Amino acid sequence: MAHVNIKELLDNGVHFGHLTRKWNPNMAPYIYTERSGVHIIDLYKTAAKIEETSEALLKIANSGRKILFVATKKQAKDIVAEKAKSVNMPYITERWPGGMLTNFVTIRKAVKKMATIDRMKLDGSFEALSKREKLQINRQREKLEKNLGSISDMTRLPGALFIVDIKKEHIAVAEAQKLNIPIFAMVDTNSDPRNVDYVIPANDDASKSIDKVMSYVIDAIAEGLADRKSDKDKGKEAKAAAKEATPAPEVTEEKAAVAETPVAETPVAETPVVETPVAETPVAETPVAETPVVETPVAETPVAETPVAETPVAETPVAEAKVVEEKAAAAATSPKESTKKEK
Repeated sequence: MAHVNIKELLDNGVHFGHLTRKWNPNMAPYIYTERSGVHIIDLYKTAAKIEETSEALLKIANSGRKILFVATKKQAKDIVAEKAKSVNMPYITERWPGGMLTNFVTIRKAVKKMATIDRMKLDGSFEALSKREKLQINRQREKLEKNLGSISDMTRLPGALFIVDIKKEHIAVAEAQKLNIPIFAMVDTNSDPRNVDYVIPANDDASKSIDKVMSYVIDAIAEGLADRKSDKDKGKEAKAAAKEATPAPEVTEEKAAVAETPVAETPVAETPVVETPVAETPVAETPVAETPVVETPVAETPVAETPVAETPVAETPVAEAKVVEEKAAAAATSPKESTKKEK
């Protein structure tokens, strides 16, 4: 890790702060003096903070995690993009997409959409679309590339954020705090350093100052990546050496002769099985005493017969009634006959 030269920081204007009337009182420990209404930053503290930040970033890079660089200011975007590309790290230089960290799943879907458009162009299905659809898809692809093209390789949340001007990138700071992602930042005299884990008090408005601080940071990250690569190579070499150090066991002529000698089969003598007669023990039968069953006579209870009273059936003299009627009829007809005879 390179040593920070204070003379170089002074030449690049890292010590210039904001106007005294715009200062944040929480930056007082990092301010050296005031000159012509402008605060001057203490470069000794800046150098110490750069070394502390570089050491922490080296460890993160060595662990294999990504560091996301955020800078949307005109003075910083080109410098940050160039530096981040040199170490293959993701960066945001256009506009911070809301929910970039807290809603990372949706952002990944947008990145995948960009990849599907690229596949369409390769497999020829893009040519089958109409002219209007092609134009719309191309516009969508350009917009996605502009905003999210730099984070297309970031498949998971970053291990740290490096921000230039935390006052402008306050949304990124808030999202990182919510997810407990460590924040490294260049903080000017008009910003609040309490929201940042690793503060680098420096001028974040001059392109020279940004370039100088970024060069120290990028060197530390590159060193961490190189250490990681060398550790991997050493591990591979150690495995290969371990394989070579344990050769296959050599088969000597004596061992081969021992292996080829036939094994003599020794006949196993059959021992005759002697049958021992089993003595039968007579089972003594014990007579069972028969207990006589005593019959108890059952007393017969006489059943009292109740005489049924015969109800006489009244006979209706049907025949006699008929006789009486016949006589009455005869009596009625007899006077008429007598009158006829008289006449």
